[in-house]
Amino acid sequence: MSSTLPVTTGPFPVRALGGPTAFFEYGGLRFLTDPTFDAPGDYPRGDGRFLTKTAPAAATPAELGRVDAVLLSHDEHADNLDTSGRALLSEVPLTLTTPGGGKRLRESLGDRVKGLADWESVALDRPGGGTVTVTGVPALHGPGAREEVEPFTGQVVGFVLTGEGLPTVYVSGDNASLDAVREIAARFGPVDTAVLFAGAPRFTVLFDNRVIVLDSAMAAEAARILGARRVVPVHYDSWAHFTEGREELRAAFAAAGLADRLDWGKDA
Repeated sequence: MSSTLPVTTGPFPVRALGGPTAFFEYGGLRFLTDPTFDAPGDYPRGDGRFLTKTAPAAATPAELGRVDAVLLSHDEHADNLDTSGRALLSEVPLTLTTPGGGKRLRESLGDRVKGLADWESVALDRPGGGTVTVTGVPALHGPGAREEVEPFTGQVVGFVLTGEGLPTVYVSGDNASLDAVREIAARFGPVDTAVLFAGAPRFTVLFDNRVIVLDSAMAAEAARILGARRVVPVHYDSWAHFTEGREELRAAFAAAGLADRLDWGKDA
């Protein structure tokens, strides 16, 4: 049977709200990544130190309106899920996250949360018929092998969104592994829109100060590997531990001959 769903493979608006938080409509469903809406200030990170937020989000949850699903790369760090973000999850029909995060959040959210293992998919009903498929994909929150990284930074998951007549969308989450990107590209490339978490965050007490999320040059290389037609960078502003920002991203993509792929998001 031929499909009656419209083909909409062109770019769609993505609102970059600050830090890792982005908002977009895809297949008639409204998605939000890693919700962080708390005010600027210092937030404990669990080892006696603090993460410092330097700027407010570009919109409040109330201003966004309906959210159908949250794509939560991980629940354990305040710069990816803060107090306001946790409150929002109770109002959202579905939160997709890591298997461990699914177990932790199920106490408060029940069936509103689902953990996705690598390559596990869930189909979401579209308002106009058909489905959006969300697939959990590998992510590694630091340099090295999974068994070396996860004891310190925890599980992280990325997401790929697909649907009949829809562009392929990749949301990286807090990933620092280009090997993971290569695996994703082998299964889903080329990607129409890549929402890449960047910012080159570093901590002297972790991994000898090496980056725990993509730096700017790595983000450009990820775009090349994915064959990404459009890249929306997030996770490069609003927090003091991000060591590279918009200018470094702009320079890296220009050096890679990919400057025309950058889209700074509706609110940027």
